Amino acid sequence: MENSKVQEILEKQVLTVAKAFEDKIDEEISRWIASTTERVVCHFYRENWPCKVMDKHLSLLAKQHIETRFVKIHAERTPFLAERLKIVVLPTLALIKNAKVDDYVLGFDELGGTDEFGTEDLEERLAKAQVILSEGESSLHASKSSTQTKRSVLQSSNVDSSDSD
Repeated sequence: MENSKVQEILEKQVLTVAKAFEDKIDEEISRWIASTTERVVCHFYRENWPCKVMDKHLSLLAKQHIETRFVKIHAERTPFLAERLKIVVLPTLALIKNAKVDDYVLGFDELGGTDEFGTEDLEERLAKAQVILSEGESSLHASKSSTQTKRSVLQSSNVDSSDSD
């Protein structure tokens, strides 16, 4: 009888240590996310169809909006973080600005209520929350336009050069 009580106490201690370790990892993840950039779209997911649909759209947007960090966190593997941010619906997007959760997108309700929404719908919602720059403001577009301006300046200076005589 005494041996089973010792075993029970050891199991509780192991579970307590494991929970503390899990909590520490979740805290580190949340600190890292908050400190990486001023804008973050954090996709809380699990392996199911709706989350895969959201992930497909986010993958496309991440390539277009390099000014924002897009991260994907398995909600069931990070229970402390999911609980702390009150994640109950999956997929959920936590929209983080300046190290604080500013807004959420819960499931597909704001995207037409169906998994057949367009990437543009999600892009519009994220732009409305100001976690991505709208079409004309993208840092990718800005760098392209400045490159084009530099080229035209360089080309025009070569044409008008007095060395061409």
